[in-house]
Amino acid sequence: MPETDAGGVRSVQRAVELLALFDTEHPSRPLRELVDATGLPKTTVVRLVRTLEQCGLLWSRGDGHLVPGTGLLRWAELAGRTWRLPEEALLALARLSEASGGETASVYVRQRHTRVCVARHEGTRTLRHVVHVGAEMPLWSGAASHVLLSRADPAELAAVAALAPDGGGGELLPALRERAARAAENGMAVSHGEREPGVSGVAAPVFAASGRLTAAVALGGPTSRFTDEAVAALAPALLDTARTLTALDCIGGTA
Repeated sequence: MPETDAGGVRSVQRAVELLALFDTEHPSRPLRELVDATGLPKTTVVRLVRTLEQCGLLWSRGDGHLVPGTGLLRWAELAGRTWRLPEEALLALARLSEASGGETASVYVRQRHTRVCVARHEGTRTLRHVVHVGAEMPLWSGAASHVLLSRADPAELAAVAALAPDGGGGELLPALRERAARAAENGMAVSHGEREPGVSGVAAPVFAASGRLTAAVALGGPTSRFTDEAVAALAPALLDTARTLTALDCIGGTA
């Protein structure tokens, strides 16, 4: 890659990383926080902020704080419309949750080395798995991750394992290979306490009409409710939901 192209890509990446610093816990930030959080020189951050303001992606308030810009409103509406599942798919998640006895049903897609929740039906149990639409979760743990990695090549698995705490301690990569292979062989996956002790999940793959793996539909909850017997009882409804979502071919929109 030519040096100028590499520099351009680096600038874009820095701009995206700067925007990612804004979230529900930090809806606004002063310039000082952006400098501290990125570790970049203040002059670089100022230049990035100025460019993002010109593009409408950041807005400078009168109190010295920066907030997401109005240009993101159009993208937010478009993204919401694109990723909102059709009513039939949402009803399928609701039926799955009901069939499971009130566990939370979610749909995840892979975003490079993470998985992102794009739809959910929150369970009715008092003690339940809580995940919000748009939440990013690590790809190195959880039943949905096993499914999403079931067609990954060795280099991808190694990259995901390297992102775990302490790089997985050298033991995660072989385990990740085994989990992904088992998910591919069984057509579903089960996990217990991989990301957080006491939390379990079961997931199945969702495919596009082309046969490409596009998502994982999952149930999650306390490990005490995900015994081998319970998982076996949940499997038919889970797999039926995965087939329904595959038939609808609606992940990422239909337009």
